[in-house]
Amino acid sequence: MEPTLAARALSAATEITTAALSGDDPDVVLGSVVRHAVELADADLGLLMVRSDDGSVTVEAVHGDADADLLGLVLPAESAAGRVAAGEEPVFTADVTSDPRTSRFVPEELQSYGPFAAAPFGTGGKQLGVLTAYRRHDREPFSTSTVDLLTAFASQAGVVLALAEGANARHRVTLYQERERIARELHDVIVQRLYAAGMQLDRVRRRMRRRFAGADEARLGEAIDQLDQTIDEIRGTVRELRSPDSLPDEPGHADTDLAESARSEVRIAGELLGYPPTLELSGEFADIPAERADHVRAALREALSNVVRHSGASEVRVSLQRGDDGVRLRVRDNGCGVPRDVAKRGLRHLEERAKGAGGTFFVNSSPSLGTLVAFDLPLG
Repeated sequence: MEPTLAARALSAATEITTAALSGDDPDVVLGSVVRHAVELADADLGLLMVRSDDGSVTVEAVHGDADADLLGLVLPAESAAGRVAAGEEPVFTADVTSDPRTSRFVPEELQSYGPFAAAPFGTGGKQLGVLTAYRRHDREPFSTSTVDLLTAFASQAGVVLALAEGANARHRVTLYQERERIARELHDVIVQRLYAAGMQLDRVRRRMRRRFAGADEARLGEAIDQLDQTIDEIRGTVRELRSPDSLPDEPGHADTDLAESARSEVRIAGELLGYPPTLELSGEFADIPAERADHVRAALREALSNVVRHSGASEVRVSLQRGDDGVRLRVRDNGCGVPRDVAKRGLRHLEERAKGAGGTFFVNSSPSLGTLVAFDLPLG
């Protein structure tokens, strides 16, 4: 092999390796592979074909003077390209349209070509398909050294892409696991601390309202509103981190244990109330998807927040049940009900959550009977 040609082959392989391991678009990388193959083999046309389960091969990348019309072209398993993709030795001939090994399977789009070479794309267990090169009828056949170069290049490029695909998959799983860890930390630690701080401040404001000057009370109210806004923003970040686009079917995807979250919410409410609410759990909650668990958790937090802020209740009972048809949440208290002059934005938000997720939400409140908050959510 000429030193200059060997250097070009090495440079091409390095470029493809860098692009593949950097996570570039696979279509772009495949296009780069076939472009370099055409240049190295001094061909007029190059096709990169990927093997299907039935042994046929499909053109996935094209470079040369017939470009767009050949994308998606399928050749049968019995064709020279199909046989090479299945693991047979490379094939090359002076005329692809007359050689008995190849002529039966030359589609009309390739009848204008003569010299032909087909090399395995990848090798062994990492074989993905076949790389083919064509020259027009009036040109010289491919030399043995050119076919050897094409074969070596196709083998290396295929292995690199196969390894890169595995590396990228592992990277995506690792990234998702880290995003899930951050989401859990934000949701289960940071949000709860902000929530508890806001509740404490609100209780202080209500107990000491008469002692505050108007400006001081307004500033304290603004601080509470800012905490609420921060909690909403963090919840939004958590939802984005756990979005459906974040590889829900990849290994490492973690569901949220709703029971543990419920215990934590009730514990915080108990600290603020001065007595522990009763918590009843029924069913298995560890496998509830995070998105559904978030809806139920938001309903529980809003219901307990209203109890702490407004009810004056001496008894609170929380019931969380997992049944065949979904999750049922009930929060009951024996307080004074939801005051008419209290903003009900949070309750309306929960109603919208339930409706959007195909569930139901209702509140039954009166000064004499206390308040019942119900939130039902299907899992299907």
